Amino acid sequence: MSNRTSYGDISPRTAGKAMKRLLRRGQHLMVVERFGQKDPLRKNQTKTVKWRRYNSLARASAPLAEGITPKGKRLTYTDVNATLEQYGDLIELTDVIADTHEDPVFKESMDLCGEQAAETVEELRISVTKAGTNVFYADGVATRATVNSPPTRGDFRKIYRMFKKNKAREISKIIRATDKISTQPVEPAYFCMGHTDLKADLRDIPGFLPVAQYADSSKALPGEAGTLEEFRIILTAMFEPWEAAGYAGTTYLSGGIAVAAATACDVYPLIFVARDAYGIVPLQGFEAVVPYVINPDKPTKSDPLAQLGYVAWKTYQTAAILNNNWLARLECGATANPE
Repeated sequence: MSNRTSYGDISPRTAGKAMKRLLRRGQHLMVVERFGQKDPLRKNQTKTVKWRRYNSLARASAPLAEGITPKGKRLTYTDVNATLEQYGDLIELTDVIADTHEDPVFKESMDLCGEQAAETVEELRISVTKAGTNVFYADGVATRATVNSPPTRGDFRKIYRMFKKNKAREISKIIRATDKISTQPVEPAYFCMGHTDLKADLRDIPGFLPVAQYADSSKALPGEAGTLEEFRIILTAMFEPWEAAGYAGTTYLSGGIAVAAATACDVYPLIFVARDAYGIVPLQGFEAVVPYVINPDKPTKSDPLAQLGYVAWKTYQTAAILNNNWLARLECGATANPE
């Protein structure tokens, strides 16, 4: 009978330490994690996650009649369901590497798995937010195929106006970048997330305030580039563009590079979010992601000479847009040769 635990060759106590190490390595890479409405994964539940939003009441515009109780209103709500999917991967290690390599390969492998898990989950969430139906195109063009401008201050103002019209609330609390499920307060604001290729264009917009000019720059979030109008801007290379999807020209990046001939430009998404715009299962807390380690020291039928070992991870994840009126996507180009 095998004496292995559910974590492979590591005890639950050691697995807990490995889990923290794995999560810490990946947490700083995550942007979309910070601003979602969290629903932590709980044991022994179905694979369906449900988020519930209670709808606003109609205004009580009519004056009360003396001695007559009004009919009152019923609570109404909107449910958004999403199905958890399983993600994971592994690194195969041989006994020769484990026995002769001068570096702590199992620890290094766990760190790499942490990065991979974080980027995998981040990519999943970015794909969900990029699929929102509330779309704006830079400088007022009508379609993605005609995008031929970097973002403008007018674009930001249109989205702000739309948020206010739809009663979108500013974010005042975000998920903390730790291995534990916790939050931290921030100054109320809307947030904008996008690719680092857009930083030069954003800095050129009149009114942009870089992090270096904040009254207290120590309060800037990881990846924060600055503020514009009522939006705090967070940039990461994970927000990949739709390559060669825009208007043909030589002014903007195409295929990630500056081209000499007229070629369709890459179209970058800028994702604007208000409070509770989307929901996530946070990559934090006990068993949010489970590490596995199998040492190359036990012969099996498939590995009779005990030459192979593994470091692996597994997680259940999902994400969903909770209110399309509280999330917007601006599609724009990135200047090929910023000055």
